[in-house]
Amino acid sequence: MMGVGLAVLALTACNRNGDGAQEPASEAAGPAEPGSAASDQATAPAAPQRKPGLWEQRVSTEGMVQVSRICIDEALEQRLGWWGQQATTEGCEKNLVTRRADGGWQFSSVCDMGSGGKTTTSGVATGDFDTRYVVKAQSSTVGAEAPQMNGTREVNIESAWQGACPEGFRPGDMELPGGIRLNLLDMAGAGS
Repeated sequence: MMGVGLAVLALTACNRNGDGAQEPASEAAGPAEPGSAASDQATAPAAPQRKPGLWEQRVSTEGMVQVSRICIDEALEQRLGWWGQQATTEGCEKNLVTRRADGGWQFSSVCDMGSGGKTTTSGVATGDFDTRYVVKAQSSTVGAEAPQMNGTREVNIESAWQGACPEGFRPGDMELPGGIRLNLLDMAGAGS
């Protein structure tokens, strides 16, 4: 089960707008000329951020369900975000997310995960990100050294805010079934 939690982190790690129909909500870019496409991108709404505290995540993929809890603070949200985009900018092409007319957020990506293969992910996130959010995504991996990582998978994540992080939890701590705890910042090489 621990592998499912890590796989979801990889599956949702980076994002890119695939349909070109909407302006991206965030992209690392320098100053833009007024009226240019880059200027329009700079005025697009920022992607939503999760409320600090303890979030319970129910991840469903390939008939398996894993429930985990993660402690979020503002610094972690800036570093990793709900889709992990900021953590993997080096290995992904254009980490973008766009606002949909219905209030949801559309994302897609193409990421080179090294020995983990090349992963293409697309999906939609909905919710208020203060009390709950839902991510529905499809991810396809090719060229991974471990054959079981290759293929296409549907991933659904339902997250609900549980309140303040419990004593003993630090930002980035993720508790998996069986009480296994790991820290996402440490895994991303960003731990303090």
